[in-house]
Amino acid sequence: MAARTALDDKLIVSNRSALRAKYGGAGLRQLNAALAALIVADKKRGLKTRVVYLDDARSMKALSAPVVTSAGSPRQNKLAVDALYAKLTPDYVVLLGATDVIPHQDVANPLYKPGDDDDRWVFSDVPYACDAGYSRDAAKFVGATRVVTRLPDLTGASDVAFLLSLLTTATGYARRPLADYANGFGLSAKVWKGSTGLSLSKLFGSATLLNTSPAAGPSFGAAQLSPRVHFINCHGTPSDPTFYGQTGKRYPEALTSKALNKRVKPGTLAAVECCYGAELYDSFALGLDLPICQTYLGQGAYAYMGSTTVAYGPSTGNGSADLICQYFLLRMFEGASIGRAGLEARQNYVQQAAQMDPVDLKTLMQFCVYGDASLHPVSVPSTTDAPKSLEAHFGERFLRSERRAGLAAAGRYLSRYKPTASQRSAQQTSAQVATQLAAIGRSLGLTADDAGFVTFAVKAKASPAAAIASRGIDARAPASARQALHYHVNVSTASDRADGQPRAGVAVVAKQVGNRIVAYRVYERHG
Repeated sequence: MAARTALDDKLIVSNRSALRAKYGGAGLRQLNAALAALIVADKKRGLKTRVVYLDDARSMKALSAPVVTSAGSPRQNKLAVDALYAKLTPDYVVLLGATDVIPHQDVANPLYKPGDDDDRWVFSDVPYACDAGYSRDAAKFVGATRVVTRLPDLTGASDVAFLLSLLTTATGYARRPLADYANGFGLSAKVWKGSTGLSLSKLFGSATLLNTSPAAGPSFGAAQLSPRVHFINCHGTPSDPTFYGQTGKRYPEALTSKALNKRVKPGTLAAVECCYGAELYDSFALGLDLPICQTYLGQGAYAYMGSTTVAYGPSTGNGSADLICQYFLLRMFEGASIGRAGLEARQNYVQQAAQMDPVDLKTLMQFCVYGDASLHPVSVPSTTDAPKSLEAHFGERFLRSERRAGLAAAGRYLSRYKPTASQRSAQQTSAQVATQLAAIGRSLGLTADDAGFVTFAVKAKASPAAAIASRGIDARAPASARQALHYHVNVSTASDRADGQPRAGVAVVAKQVGNRIVAYRVYERHG
């Protein structure tokens, strides 16, 4: 494999006009000084870093990229980042600023159902990490190819101090031995104890680190929060600095921004499954404490992965949000940078799914990575001298470029061949399938108000093997393992079951092969 040539190792993109509007000329000068210090620190680490303001007409023209004239336009920002990436081919891309500086991309939520899943859009940074051009179709972005993260300042802020603190963290960061990340702080809603315990066992070899709400939280002692890995699987709600537990119909506070204050160790890595756990709401306009995600970053956390919208996962076993969060942490434990861990987590998530059903697509889109993409939190000793010899012979830059080329190829393969189900189908459901769906609803205790599955057609991709499998004609495979023709999705809000038992909001995904339902999965919403 031939290594591509990176003209810049790291590209930081932002919007000067938006930053000046927030912080004034003096604040912008402070910010530029902090960026200059980061560039110097990166150079000492062997990285050539460039800062580009997307609204700077002269700079953008020199780089053959379209200028952003409307800071809030997802389309303009996506096209600008794509053009810069094509010109500079950086190994790392960092979006500098919250969504009032560089917006999330507005991807259509395939699960959107007013009153049940109210997210009209999935606010996402994933499209910035993909070769595909601007689109609102999640299926266009199943093949991430780029290392992209965000360093988010405070939405609506007028004091540049918080953003300066994030840059200070990146400038002065240090790798730590794996032993520093050998223990974790685990927190789960009690109803998801089994699922979260399984995640912790995969990450740390034990579930003994788990705290459940109730009765744990929202306040934790410094010793409890001292581990530098935090894995959280609770409920979250929009514009809320609180995560919630659950048992029965009780949803007590499990963790708050206030309780985390001065309790998060520098270098912490957080993976958070909660709904809206990565939402960058305007705490100033709302008169609220900072979002929990920014409470972590403001105290020197290196990385935070979370969801901008309603997230889903099983109550037992692992799936959806559980998996993408696990993949992210595991890759960093192996020595990957924050940005590469995010890219590989996305690719691994797509690879593990035979097809991307609507829940899979929303999960992939909604999880953002906050932190400087180029930071390597964990220093992993080599088991042999071979990696060190390769690095000495070829140089870290060459090896990194080779890795990027391989990851880009893997992403393009997924984009080309992975079957997806993002578009609703107009095809009428057969009587046999309708009967099966009704039976599934009854078995889950769904009420009459929850009735109604929405049908999605699977779009087979170019691979002849995938096309054959998508028709379900591989007689050697069991029916449940064959590629589906359609998925049927029922999304319902938290309510009482028909049998009187409490139930969280759920997304039921039924798989149709041929003219029958062969399997179904139930996901609970984490908000």
